[in-house]
Amino acid sequence: MRVVLSTYGSRGDVQPLAGLAVKLRELGVPVRVCAPPDEEFARRLAVDGVELVPVGPDVRAAVRAAVNGAPPAPGDFPRRVATMVGQFHEAVAATAGPGDTVVATGLFPAVAGARSAAETVGARFRYVALQPTMLPSPHHPPFEYPGHPHPPGVTDNRELWQENIRTMDALFREPVNAHRASVGLPTVDRVRDHILTDRPWLATDQLLGPWPEFAGSTVVQTGAWLLPDHRPLPAALSAFLDAGEAPVYVGFGSMPMRGAPDAARDAVTAARALGQRTVLARGWAELALADGGGDCFAVGEVNQQALFPRVAAVVHHGGAGTTTAAALAGVPQVVVPQMVDQPYWAGRVAELGIGAAHDGAVPTVDSLTTALRAARAPEVAARATALAREIRTDGAEVAAGLLLG
Repeated sequence: MRVVLSTYGSRGDVQPLAGLAVKLRELGVPVRVCAPPDEEFARRLAVDGVELVPVGPDVRAAVRAAVNGAPPAPGDFPRRVATMVGQFHEAVAATAGPGDTVVATGLFPAVAGARSAAETVGARFRYVALQPTMLPSPHHPPFEYPGHPHPPGVTDNRELWQENIRTMDALFREPVNAHRASVGLPTVDRVRDHILTDRPWLATDQLLGPWPEFAGSTVVQTGAWLLPDHRPLPAALSAFLDAGEAPVYVGFGSMPMRGAPDAARDAVTAARALGQRTVLARGWAELALADGGGDCFAVGEVNQQALFPRVAAVVHHGGAGTTTAAALAGVPQVVVPQMVDQPYWAGRVAELGIGAAHDGAVPTVDSLTTALRAARAPEVAARATALAREIRTDGAEVAAGLLLG
């Protein structure tokens, strides 16, 4: 049996699949990852000998174009959905065969294409969510798609998830069904439920991102799929860390932070106000140091598993991967949520007492200073240290066992 892992999204969508791929390879299972062609993804997968099947456009380039260019015309959305469905159907169908298993996550059209491909070639299909809020539950609402806000006055989560069915049908059903018909597959109603399947997986830690059970729930929670990282820190960064007290890490991953052009300067100023040095991760926002102060150090792609245990706090956007990495390191967090599941992770960090949820998506010197001061309280640091010992690291192993069982 081969396993084909499929996703389209940022690093937070690709890295968990890489973690599962490494575990499967250790068990002797042939595995490929269908994912965006970004050089950083290919390079990271190559470190562990995982083969990348490139699909679709470069994600980072697409994000940069979206930030710097005019917004796409609303009427262009169905065409873009249809294109991605077709791209992933073609790539996954060419990679998987009868009796294989396809595991998919990421943007909905990419998952739809992977599911259709699995049906076409006679492979098994598993949908995996990388955050609880992707799955219907009475315990949380769905996120809002741009241009499709929740109905005014509706606060019951069950009603909002029913509305979500209608929203996703309006956005995706026509192009998804048109493609299915073109490859000889039957069309589907309630396209959301068809893609999520009747037994979806959830790859989050049971403590950090729990799935509250309820009547009728069939979600299989495996734990987070972690990718071990053995890369050493750059020598210059190690020297900076050794030269003084633990700094604050500031990085917003794949978020362009277009609403906060001064995020880097404000974060450094906030850290200085508390007497802290700063490690600034450039990320997709291309954060840069505002001055040549010796109390700051800028880095590109870096091993968070090696870096985070050596910092005093982690200021980030609230991606599932960064939230989990900081929690595993046992350091306090400040989450500045931007979109989709990030407000959920900010809320979890605050509820667990391991950091602070920033108020809103646009940080300022004052707001970051306040949040950092709260996160650096002794009781928060103690709770972060204690919780780190409770987080499980065997999620990819659990998932691999389910696939092979």
